[in-house]
Amino acid sequence: MASLSEAQEHPARQLWDQVNDVHAGMLGISGVDMHMQPMAPHADPTTNTIWFYTKTDADIVRAIKPGSRAHFCVIGKDHDYHACLAGVIEVRPDPSKIEEYWSSIIAAWYDNGKKDPKLTMLSLHVDDAEIWVSTGNKLKFGWEIAKANLDDDKMPDVGIKRHLQFA
Repeated sequence: MASLSEAQEHPARQLWDQVNDVHAGMLGISGVDMHMQPMAPHADPTTNTIWFYTKTDADIVRAIKPGSRAHFCVIGKDHDYHACLAGVIEVRPDPSKIEEYWSSIIAAWYDNGKKDPKLTMLSLHVDDAEIWVSTGNKLKFGWEIAKANLDDDKMPDVGIKRHLQFA
């Protein structure tokens, strides 16, 4: 369950933990007439980068040009955490990153393992993000909705929205 206090005190740490806790999020290239697609993230908080395995002949790879920007959207496992991360994306078949994040799950997608000629990686260098963290407490949620319905000028207090900037 996402913590409201952690969203206030350590929002960047919480963001990277949430990204690493999901199996997949939705990745889309800005300015390209193409739907977002599910991709499994591998986050490196020390460089504010998310790595994705993919194949060189994938539509998303062909859509990436020098300087392309992308958005990656995440919904936490308990549906009380939502984030949209943005930054510059590039095709980077970095052998050290291929090795670092490799697993049996990833291997299932590539006929020749790490030596598959179509294997490549995308790196999304995140420069900003928006997060929305809501209370997981159903009683508090219900109370806030009831109060807001009784007072037309009051909005329910059920969460936090934060904007994060990264270098």
